[in-house]
Amino acid sequence: MTSLEVNAQNEDSGPGGYAAARLLLLHEKERSGPPRRTALARLTDDWLAGLFAAAAPPRGTALVAVGGYGRSELSPRSDLDLLLLHDGTADKAAIAALADRIWYPVWDLGLALDHSVRTPAEARATAADDLKVHLGLLDARPLAGDAGLVAALRTTVLADWRNQAPRRLPELDALCRERAERMGELQFLLEPDLKEARGGLRDAQALRAVAASWLADAPREGLDRARRRLLDTRDALHLATGRATDRLALQEQDAVAAELGLLDADTLLREVYEAARTISYATDVTWREVNRVLKARSARPRLRSLLGGRSGAGRTGGKPPIERTPLAEGVVEMDGEVVLARTARPERDPVLPLRAAAAAAQSGLPLSPHAVRRLAATAPPLPVPWPAEAREELVTLLGAGEATVPVWEALEAEGIVTRLLPDWERVRCRPQRNPVHTWTVDRHLVETAVRAASLTRRVGRPDLLLVAALLHDIGKGWPGDHSVAGETIARDLAARVGFDRTDTATVATAVRHHLLLVETATRRDLDDPATVESVAAAVGTLGTLELLHALTEADALATGPAAWSSWRASLVADLVKRVAGVLAGEPLPDPEAAAPSAEQERLAIEALRTGEPVLALHTRDEHTAEPDDSAPDDSASDEAAPEPVGVELVIALPDQPGVLPAVAGVLALHRLTVRAADLRAVDLPTGLGSGSVLVLDWRVAAEYGSLPEAARLRADLVRALDGSLDIPARLAEREAAYPRRRGLTAPPPRVTVAAADSRLATVIEVRAQDAPGLLHRIGRALEGAAVRVRSAHVSTLGANAVDTLYVTRPDGSLLPPEEAVDLARTLEAALG
Repeated sequence: MTSLEVNAQNEDSGPGGYAAARLLLLHEKERSGPPRRTALARLTDDWLAGLFAAAAPPRGTALVAVGGYGRSELSPRSDLDLLLLHDGTADKAAIAALADRIWYPVWDLGLALDHSVRTPAEARATAADDLKVHLGLLDARPLAGDAGLVAALRTTVLADWRNQAPRRLPELDALCRERAERMGELQFLLEPDLKEARGGLRDAQALRAVAASWLADAPREGLDRARRRLLDTRDALHLATGRATDRLALQEQDAVAAELGLLDADTLLREVYEAARTISYATDVTWREVNRVLKARSARPRLRSLLGGRSGAGRTGGKPPIERTPLAEGVVEMDGEVVLARTARPERDPVLPLRAAAAAAQSGLPLSPHAVRRLAATAPPLPVPWPAEAREELVTLLGAGEATVPVWEALEAEGIVTRLLPDWERVRCRPQRNPVHTWTVDRHLVETAVRAASLTRRVGRPDLLLVAALLHDIGKGWPGDHSVAGETIARDLAARVGFDRTDTATVATAVRHHLLLVETATRRDLDDPATVESVAAAVGTLGTLELLHALTEADALATGPAAWSSWRASLVADLVKRVAGVLAGEPLPDPEAAAPSAEQERLAIEALRTGEPVLALHTRDEHTAEPDDSAPDDSASDEAAPEPVGVELVIALPDQPGVLPAVAGVLALHRLTVRAADLRAVDLPTGLGSGSVLVLDWRVAAEYGSLPEAARLRADLVRALDGSLDIPARLAEREAAYPRRRGLTAPPPRVTVAAADSRLATVIEVRAQDAPGLLHRIGRALEGAAVRVRSAHVSTLGANAVDTLYVTRPDGSLLPPEEAVDLARTLEAALG
């Protein structure tokens, strides 16, 4: 016993003495983790025992710790889970007075208390009705009073748990699944709940309960260490925040990391994710075993009845022979799992781990954890480069689709993946701070391969697509541009896997340029020949272009719902079509020579005749390039676009100052998201009038709800141009109410001159926090810069916007480098 605990015992047993000792203990830097939790539980035990004794308890009563406190797992702000147990012989008033003498001092200290007063029979009955109560009683621990009464209750509750396991465990399984659906997976959340999320402390408790049933047991390798890491993190979170919270919020992570002596918040998250992954894997394996045992138990009586009783089973003793179905050399299916054949010799077969994994994924079956553990322990390393069979088995594994994920997780749990691909360790459990990403880096790579498996019919080399998908972000484990670092790593790994020099170069190129198509399509002017030519030069061949197209889609789909849409898909497909033409030797059209469309010319004539804006709305279907509905001039269109490929808005109006900010501001007020804008002056044929008419072709999408009426858009645009509609004031009101995540500070905007080699315009790239009317603010900043905006392209991922502007001097010439840099600085200052 420490001097601190002795002093606490010598002091008055009232709240003051305990509170002082508790405070000293929590700030003792020498003790943390399990020693501190044990000491805090012991200190609390002594204090509560003193309260119990001072209350002169009747005979046949006991104070019991249950739940986390029963396990002596007290974090700094943990609840105290207490049961006042009595045998029913004492007067009810005396029991109530005893409870008050214990509960009130706890409340006076501001400690959270979960309390109950029950007889053993009442506790048992409550446990039968309430699964959570039953789980808490499994960890019952006597604090004071009649120890025999507590021991009898523990024995009875544990016997009930084992007897009722066939009914209670499916109930617990359903409870865990519901909680996982509600709280998400801890190993992938940027702000995880350490207790309730899947792979958290609740699941670790559930595994203890399963083990107590004697029906199945969890894989123990690393499980205690994982649980201890989550408990240590919760302790640090309580100390850093001063609150009883289990949610590891972003703004608390640096302080929690410092409390634990870790380098930074990313190191903290990675350790938390690794712990959660260990618990999640153990959870999957355990519940699979529980369900297998329960299924076998339910089938046995039916089998006996079919065989006419136990004697009818003959030599099998009532147990049917277990079927073993061959799946591959050395690999069989047995009892719903993939296991090693009796004749398998893993110590002589380095390809067996991949062969077993591929067979499991192709069959949609789990890999037996015992088989994986044996393979990890005995299979020799593959020679480098790999033999052709090993490479083919890897491709087969990756091509199995969704079934790949649980098999890959089983390989990772035993360290086989890192042994096969050494660079995998640097991305394993690595967090991605961008909330657009659903997964950690390593899981994102596997998910990309899963998505790519459904696209293999689109490419000539499915094997290169699957391997490139698995490796495309492998450079995120290194500093600098992950695409550049990834190219080198992918080249080494592709050669290690056994690809020849040409295929290795193709995989490396795909990794280097895996973002090229989507970034170019959404941020560059596809009508600019330099855009298409630069992509063609980077890609090199039609085969690589085909591969990149499929990889782009798979990568985006595996990132998250915000990363891909039919609009993005249509832009990428358009770019791929143009690049394919260049690679096939077809000439690019001259954008300067392109005549206005019939509709643009018609709207320009009307705008010139009336001297006012004229507009048309077209809803576009993702399967057609032509508009399927139009609302010219003042006609209304209240139908929402059938798909986010979006809506085309064409506006014609006499050229005048302030057009870009006015239109962008009106669209923002009507909650229309701008995706692209093309601006051009139209020269009308002789005899139709004279004067400069500006035609703006916008691609927009409604944030939610239906499209606004074209007449309302036109009316507001007229007011914006004549100054009667104060757009900045209206947008300021919107921006003040724009939701921002607590604790996050947006980085300042950054404006640069892009190295786009365009012969048509100077390209300015704006990166900023997305907000209502961002393009309007950019347009206002450009008004005084004496430049002409040729086109604008907007790309938004999560809270980040990238707006690309193609600008020229008023005479159409490119800006000199010095002027372009000055313009970028002016924009950056205005937006900041």
